[in-house]
Amino acid sequence: MISFVDPLVTNYTVVDFRNRATALIEDIFARDKIPIVVGGTNYYIESLLWKVLINTKPQEMGTEEVIDRKVELEKEDGLVLHKRLRQVDPEMAAKLHPHDKRKVARSLQVFEETGISHSEFLHRQHAEEGGGPLGGPLKFSNPCILWLHADQAVLDERLDKRVDDMLAAGLLEELRDFHRRYNQENVSENSQDYQHGIFQSIGFKEFHEYLITEGKCTLETSNQLLKKGIEALKQVTKRYARKQNRWVKNRFLSRPGPSVPPVYGLEVSDVSKWKESVLEPALEIVQSFIQGRKPTATPIKMPYNEAENKRSYHMCNICDRIIIGDREWAAHIKSKSHLNQLKKRRRLDSDAVNTIESQSISPDHDKEPKEKGSPGQNDQELKCSI
Repeated sequence: MISFVDPLVTNYTVVDFRNRATALIEDIFARDKIPIVVGGTNYYIESLLWKVLINTKPQEMGTEEVIDRKVELEKEDGLVLHKRLRQVDPEMAAKLHPHDKRKVARSLQVFEETGISHSEFLHRQHAEEGGGPLGGPLKFSNPCILWLHADQAVLDERLDKRVDDMLAAGLLEELRDFHRRYNQENVSENSQDYQHGIFQSIGFKEFHEYLITEGKCTLETSNQLLKKGIEALKQVTKRYARKQNRWVKNRFLSRPGPSVPPVYGLEVSDVSKWKESVLEPALEIVQSFIQGRKPTATPIKMPYNEAENKRSYHMCNICDRIIIGDREWAAHIKSKSHLNQLKKRRRLDSDAVNTIESQSISPDHDKEPKEKGSPGQNDQELKCSI
């Protein structure tokens, strides 16, 4: 499934991908062959392995109509959407940040189309035989997962080189061609929100400023914008790779429940050892899998950390911020920005107390005769009381 969706299509979703890919997988099985899924985001791969998606589209509604409704919801203010979600699905609202409009809108869409809350759908999924805290049961029996991983420094270097190779292979011309095909007026007016369709892909928003000003500014400015876009593309690519690795660890390696296929790690940091570190172990694992015997390699398994996956709602009154997730909350209250705000708040509170207590002292206090005793004794006591 490569280059099978027109780049201008904006209503193709993970559900559409799952439906089409599942049909192909079942066809391969029917021909007594073994399907191999390679590449793509782990979220899409997970949708093929487990029952984790929700079908809500009514039979009389077309895909485009359903997508348009979600886009329509996303145009509303995030706080307004979140307030509406709290009314119909407080459990899901407690797990979602008001700024995460796409997920909030999706949960509202589920309720609008079915009359059943998103959280209730998930509870039913998890309660199915073979289900667990992260979703429903496996869709296919006896799958095997090979995970290629490398040291972070090595991976970062390769990703930077990958961007350079993409540029050398004509990335900019491909982007220019797309912008020529797209509604140039909308692009030039910065109306594209990069939330739907191909604009979500890494590479478009990073070069947006460069592309819409190309030929309209000085060569020096254009080169600076190009350099800025290249650096941004490299940074976002590395962040995305880290996110994908976290997904593997949290959703595959530490997945609880009975429906968890083995995940075999293959170290690819040193390509000079590709044969003995990657190729031969992979062949042995797959051959064992086909023959129904246990491979000599040991699958990777990590303990399930409920706190790592728990999405709890926290409100920081000091910073006036909403934090979703216990791990994120723990990090926030230790963060420099929070501690600075806390220090500032305490200083303001202290100043306010001093002001109030100072105002409560009689203006004629200093004119009253001092009691007998050591000089300044009463002044010192007053200072201590303040």
